[in-house]
Amino acid sequence: MRDFTPRARQIGVRPRGGAQRQPRSPRGPWISVKVELVGGRGERCWPRPGRVFAAAANHSFADLGAAIDDAFARWDRSHRHEFELADGTRIGMPDPDDEPVEDGRLVKLARLKPGEQFVYVFDLGDDWAHLCTVGNSPLDPVDTLGSVPDKPLPYFGWGAIPDQYGRAWSADDGETPLPPDPELRDLPPLRPDWGPGRQS
Repeated sequence: MRDFTPRARQIGVRPRGGAQRQPRSPRGPWISVKVELVGGRGERCWPRPGRVFAAAANHSFADLGAAIDDAFARWDRSHRHEFELADGTRIGMPDPDDEPVEDGRLVKLARLKPGEQFVYVFDLGDDWAHLCTVGNSPLDPVDTLGSVPDKPLPYFGWGAIPDQYGRAWSADDGETPLPPDPELRDLPPLRPDWGPGRQS
């Protein structure tokens, strides 16, 4: 049967009998890292919300930390954070006034092994602790993400992410009672079910 796919559209086909192009990343091999939020601010999370990231071996731990903070909705980034590996190695932002840590901007994810587990903590005061688990198989970022991003990127996730300060609404100070639900009547009438004259 004749193939009617235009020659230019045949993925992986090179003219004149050339070898098929293999998907390659300029950052070397790629891994998956499952990250589950265990708890923070003195409270445990159950079920644990999580995200799964695609990351290149050449990405740094600082790159992974920034991606985790993005995916877990951390909007105040002024807090210290660090990784701790199973052997006790600590990776983060060096501080001359604190115990030494390896510089997360320089240490690459290539040091991680398949199946390895380690901890990421955001905000050493509120102690948002995450269990990180490296996948057992390498992945192709083009197959998984559709592109080769320049930083780690989540491609799967589950669960509700708590606010880093425990706020449920913008004016939540921890003491004010929850305001009544205006049932969308406080919104501008930009959709049929929004605004004072909303359609039920």
